Amino acid sequence: VQLQASGGGLVQVGGSLRLSCAASGITFDKYKMGWFRQAPGWERELIAIISWSGDSTYYTDSVKGRFTISRDNAENTVYLQMDSLKPEDTAVYYCAAKFGRSWSGQFDRTYNMDYWGKGTQVTVSS
Repeated sequence: VQLQASGGGLVQVGGSLRLSCAASGITFDKYKMGWFRQAPGWERELIAIISWSGDSTYYTDSVKGRFTISRDNAENTVYLQMDSLKPEDTAVYYCAAKFGRSWSGQFDRTYNMDYWGKGTQVTVSS
C-alpha cells in the first residue's frame, strides 16, 4: 500500500495550497480518506476526513470554512484545498486511509487509520 502526498510548500499568510494524495495497493472506494497534520511540538491530529463516496465530510473546527477535502475515485486520489492559510497551519501534513464505508460522523483528533503516507511540509510565512 502506498499513499503518496504532494503539493506542500511555502506560502504567505492568506494564500492557498492544494495537497494531493495518490493511493495504490488498496481498493480506494472501500476506504474513508483523511488528512492529518503535525506541528512541531504537537501531536498529530485529524483535520479532515471524507467518506468513500465523497458525500460526507468532517472537519476539525480550526480548519472549517477554510479547507476543503475532496476525492476522485476514478483517479484514486484525495485532495485538500487549503485557503486563507494562517501561520498556525504550518505543519507536516499526512494523508491516511481507513477501511470501511460506514460513517458515524463522530471523529476525534486521534482517529485511528489503517494506512499512512509520508508527510508533506506546509509552511505559512507571515
